[in-house]
Amino acid sequence: MPQNNVSGKGVRIVDIRTDTITKPTQAMRNVMAIAEVGDSVFGEDPTVDKLERRCADLLGKEDAIYLPSGTMCNLIAIMVHCNKRGVEFIAGDKSHSYLCELGGAAVLAGVQCSQIHNKPDGTFCLEELQRRIHPEVNLRSATTGLIIIENTHNLCGGKVLPLEWIDDLAKIASKFKVPLHMDGARIMNAVVQSKVPAKRIARDMDSVFFCFSKGLGCPMGSVLCGTASFVNEARRLRKMLGGGVRQVGIIAAACLLALDEMIDRLQIDHDHALQIAKAIDDMQSDIVRVDLSSVQTNMALITFDSKLVTAKEFLEKLAHVSPTDSVQVCVKGGFINDEEARFVLQWEVTDEDVSCAIEKVKMVIGQIHQDLKRRGKKRPLS
Repeated sequence: MPQNNVSGKGVRIVDIRTDTITKPTQAMRNVMAIAEVGDSVFGEDPTVDKLERRCADLLGKEDAIYLPSGTMCNLIAIMVHCNKRGVEFIAGDKSHSYLCELGGAAVLAGVQCSQIHNKPDGTFCLEELQRRIHPEVNLRSATTGLIIIENTHNLCGGKVLPLEWIDDLAKIASKFKVPLHMDGARIMNAVVQSKVPAKRIARDMDSVFFCFSKGLGCPMGSVLCGTASFVNEARRLRKMLGGGVRQVGIIAAACLLALDEMIDRLQIDHDHALQIAKAIDDMQSDIVRVDLSSVQTNMALITFDSKLVTAKEFLEKLAHVSPTDSVQVCVKGGFINDEEARFVLQWEVTDEDVSCAIEKVKMVIGQIHQDLKRRGKKRPLS
């Protein structure tokens, strides 16, 4: 198991901000060192070819293309499906494609995003969706060229989209002849949690991608899957966007290993997230809270009474270590907004790290309540 950083002062650092900080396993480094490579832009890298074939089969699609990032996967999918001016895509208002990709679809593709309200479980109202679809060109509205969903849903706390909802959505998309794209950056977490094969989850998607550089632990890369014609156009756009990496089989080798060794172990990350969430829930704090029923995968979403303590203040307390503290642990968590933060678990976080993080979280919550009691603002923990 990996060892987390422990400073010379004896402070343990537990970094659970996100799962993008993962480093490759030693086994990955070993296969990368001996990977067979070629010019992947010319289609001559055998390791990349093998990875793309395996991913296409895993997702039940005709073809696949290896890309540097998930953001590029979403952008290229939008560019292929929305291939003319005056077109929009519909996505949730908490979706990564809308909030976290610098408006790339508008800047680079000339495509606007029509946002639809995300429910806490990552879904959105299908009745509202039908009202929002503009399937044909008219003199007022942009034509709907694509619908994007996210599974698992990042900013909704790693939620797994219900399969029945996806099926109902697919029927609507088919009715209006609008293609579906799944941002499946963490679809393997959904596979492990739901015990439903990736091929079934993505069955009705016109395109879908997943990341290797998050919970699967690889240093780089995502794979975008779809029909042969879709992928052929995606290859042209990859070159246009500067995403054609040459001897990238060195990294694809790690991705192939991840398919064999890193998917099933995601359950450990899910268990760790739940352990931390349970510890917070057991504190019975009415200031720092977690909904245990919402912890489905490797993320724990923490909510705050921001009038008493903000997420930023809480995270600062978690990261700060004084020489006199009984718990010599620095915990790094992820800020969302004043009322929300998150912990994201990944393969480098050990059982011992989780235990230490729980000690620090409990200490900080206790200190918050004690401080508020002294100031006459809140009762102590029961």
